[in-house]
Amino acid sequence: MHAPPKGDAPIITASELAEADGVLFGFPTRFGMMAAQFKAFFDSTGGLWRTQQLAGKPAGIFFSTASQGGGQETTALTAITQLVHHGMIFVPVGYTAGAGMFEIEKVKGGSPYGSGTLAGDGTRLPTELELQLAFHQGKYFAGITKKLKASS
Repeated sequence: MHAPPKGDAPIITASELAEADGVLFGFPTRFGMMAAQFKAFFDSTGGLWRTQQLAGKPAGIFFSTASQGGGQETTALTAITQLVHHGMIFVPVGYTAGAGMFEIEKVKGGSPYGSGTLAGDGTRLPTELELQLAFHQGKYFAGITKKLKASS
């Protein structure tokens, strides 16, 4: 789909999802939904769906949009359908990250669905508020994943 490679980050295959205790999915957003490349990745998980290998696993979402009106919440809402079909347990961050989530004087991404950033033209770096929410989401998600793993 002509998207340039994004650095040296490892790339997970769909089959490797079954090995994870939980998964935080990061979505670049296109027109208020996950990018087509990510949708194609989810489309490749049919075998996992058929055998219910992801059922019961916790999953969370974080995202990046070009602008404040770029669809961070609609991306989350449309992505949840992928998780539901697999029987995954959606773990939102809610309002557990504290006062920074209520900040309205500074431009920031993220929502109760998950952390987020506003990328602009691709040169904008995440703000301290966005990084704090991302760190909190990771820690919060890991704690819930650990509890679910211990109870199974």
